[in-house]
Amino acid sequence: MKKIIYISLLCALGLYAEELKVLSDNFRADQPQGVSIFTGNVIVTKGHDEMNASKVTIYTDSNRKPTKMVAEGDVSFYIVTEQKEKYRGKSQRAVYLPNEKEYEFYTKVDLMRMDDFRRVKGDKVIVNTINGHASADSANNEPVMMIFTIQDNDTTKKGSSK
Repeated sequence: MKKIIYISLLCALGLYAEELKVLSDNFRADQPQGVSIFTGNVIVTKGHDEMNASKVTIYTDSNRKPTKMVAEGDVSFYIVTEQKEKYRGKSQRAVYLPNEKEYEFYTKVDLMRMDDFRRVKGDKVIVNTINGHASADSANNEPVMMIFTIQDNDTTKKGSSK
């Protein structure tokens, strides 16, 4: 059954330079409207990127190319930018805009850059995979939190004196 869903998806979405692969428990499509809805244990992969969610809706243009992907419900993700920066995180909702190569994460966002362990928590975080730019906003007057891991390069022994 999953093979049928996968083949249907390829027909519905057309081929991209990088394939967008979707596995799920259920699949519904409205081809005239350009909407494909996947529910239940959804796993979406594109190149090195992976996103997992309870529900994923993919919108396509008249040429059946994806224009927007919306993931909802306990979203977890791993993405790699063109600068080879690696991000891992979770949120309650995520939007991927393939034309802009941009990810938008919403509600209880916890994002970590794996290369240097920088961590951002907020309610809206945007990562552009082309230029590596990121931004974060909070909701309900709560602060955005960013955590840096600092290496202690002090090589002198504490407590020793000359």
